[in-house]
Amino acid sequence: MDRPSLTLGIEEEYLVVDRETRDLVRSPDPGFLERCSEALGDRVTPEYLQCQVEVGTRPHASVPEAIEELTALRRAVAEAAEAFGYAPIAASTHPFAKWREQTHTRKARYDALREDLGHPVRRMLICGCHVHVGIEDDDLRIDLMNQAAYFLPHLLAMSCSSPFWEGEDTGLASYRLTVFDALPRTGLPDPLASWSEYRRLTEHLVASGCIEDATRIWWDVRPSDKFPTLEQRVTDVCSRVRDAAAVAAVWQSLLGFLLRLRTRNQRWRVYPATLVNENRWRAQRYGAGAKLVDHGRQRLAPYADLVEEILELTLPDAETLGCRAELLHARRIAAEGDSAARQRAAYAGAREAGADHQEALGKVVDGLIAEFLEA
Repeated sequence: MDRPSLTLGIEEEYLVVDRETRDLVRSPDPGFLERCSEALGDRVTPEYLQCQVEVGTRPHASVPEAIEELTALRRAVAEAAEAFGYAPIAASTHPFAKWREQTHTRKARYDALREDLGHPVRRMLICGCHVHVGIEDDDLRIDLMNQAAYFLPHLLAMSCSSPFWEGEDTGLASYRLTVFDALPRTGLPDPLASWSEYRRLTEHLVASGCIEDATRIWWDVRPSDKFPTLEQRVTDVCSRVRDAAAVAAVWQSLLGFLLRLRTRNQRWRVYPATLVNENRWRAQRYGAGAKLVDHGRQRLAPYADLVEEILELTLPDAETLGCRAELLHARRIAAEGDSAARQRAAYAGAREAGADHQEALGKVVDGLIAEFLEA
């Protein structure tokens, strides 16, 4: 078997806000998306709701190359938005916008989703970040998916950016998952023995009339139906691009590590979904401030300690892949906190300075606007 390329691509979803009101732009001027398309071509697309856009990089050999393009994509979207008095933010929920007030993009696929999924899809005022890594062999892609699922909560914890929902602090670092998990075929993937078993599963659902194709399977990690990649989808979108770089580096390096184990005829233990889901919940609740279960030792451990263990496991692979600096930034996120923590701090600081509730939420949006292009 040839060694997989481990190339990577990054997809991010953004919310578009009005600079004056800080609220979402429910129906952006058509010229906004036209300007985005003129600058970026098919690397920018509309999302389910009109207040959202999605960007995607091309495949790259290394995280620094992918992040260079991602930074350019963010800059182009921000420049297009500025011409209309808008600004993009990379947060998985807006601090105070109302989902009932949003309008969905009129597109056959989105119309079908609305008809098929009912009320839950109307609440999808959320944004995520997906990272694809090239694993060209079909069976290997499934084998790595089974093993890598263990680390999904660790990725989620470093990315959390959705503490507020409709003007309230939810008590969660990632409220996005609460919304997303209301849809079918989400969460952890089924452990599967082979690519053929995965195809039988998807073909069963298609033949039964449940889904039109495998893109309607929205697991936290899945084989992409469009590319020969393993796609992690559990993470919130990161407010700062350097945090997105860390997420990409951890994902790419973890897969490199699991491949290295394979060359030694070893593998990572596949734990029951209930145990992995316990960490998924704890990451969703507490973000980078979490204590997650160290399942090998059967004890809770501070997230910062688990990050150190991941670094120890994956640093040789990060060196090979050229993303050492980006991987090590995970340590800084664990020490300083995620976007959710910064948003709460911005709100608390504004309140202490005399702002009322709504004004303080506006300050949270201001912070997200500033972080969008932060190096």
